[in-house]
Amino acid sequence: MPIPYYVEKPGDASNLSKIVQIDKHPDRYNGKFMLTSVEIEPLTPVSYIYDKFIPYYSIESTNNLTDGQTNDEYNKVQNFYMLSSINSAIFNAYKKANKYVDSKYNGIYVLGMHDSSFSKKLHVGDTIISVDNKKFDNSEGYRNYIFSKKIGSNITIKFLHDNKVEQATAPTIKLPETNHSGIGIVLTDDFSVKTKIPVKVNPGDVGGPSGGLMFALQIYSQLTNQNIRHNMNIAGTGTISPNGSVGEIGGIDKKIIAAKNNGAKIFLAPYVKPTKDVLKIEPNHQTNYQLAKSTAKKYAPKMKVIPVTSFEDAISKLNSVK
Repeated sequence: MPIPYYVEKPGDASNLSKIVQIDKHPDRYNGKFMLTSVEIEPLTPVSYIYDKFIPYYSIESTNNLTDGQTNDEYNKVQNFYMLSSINSAIFNAYKKANKYVDSKYNGIYVLGMHDSSFSKKLHVGDTIISVDNKKFDNSEGYRNYIFSKKIGSNITIKFLHDNKVEQATAPTIKLPETNHSGIGIVLTDDFSVKTKIPVKVNPGDVGGPSGGLMFALQIYSQLTNQNIRHNMNIAGTGTISPNGSVGEIGGIDKKIIAAKNNGAKIFLAPYVKPTKDVLKIEPNHQTNYQLAKSTAKKYAPKMKVIPVTSFEDAISKLNSVK
């Protein structure tokens, strides 16, 4: 009998040469770049008793895992995160390789709804394409425009729902703990990329944004025919933004063990220096790199963990470990 809890545990470390296909640019070298993942399973009373004693397993309530979203909404968000990470990886890799790539801003992707006056009209997975017939180049432009409106004044949004353009009008609301007006949604930028050299990335059932860095390294290696992994098995994780910066992710301790179980010799871990405000709230805050390093010391002492801050930094660090 299932209970309202899930377990997060080490998943797989997949060979990215099987996931990335670039026309006339095969992966020619030994070794592999590896996409690490966290496996999530529903718990039963029996598995709960067993799994809670494994130190690198994490047990989460269903509500904490999904942030109150339905299964369909949660899956839509995870799939969008994956698509966004792939697009950012393609953009960075092609740009670094001096190959043609162009990006198109599509609008605001709706990740969640919180006390929104549009809650019966907008849905998780919709893309807002204009506000009061105004279009902007990024979510900050939309946000600033909505901030400028008087709280309670009506705005009209056009949005894509199931690939159909729809329109809705509703009043703005006062955002919690601010004096700004808003519409009560959790958002991110939705963009797509276009290349002249065709590329396909098929991650299978893996969702979320954490594969961005490793996708970019695999794509760049194939585009340039450069052996940047130097015939080694290299795993890693980290989000990647359109400007190439690498962001932190969840479950890195589990990904270290997944990498070790699949023969990785090197693990690339995001490093984002914590701010004074973060350290004030969390005096014992651990960066992704610190947690990865301590986990590897305990469970994978022969694996080298390397901190990376950006796509450029990752390439530079790989060239230094020949």
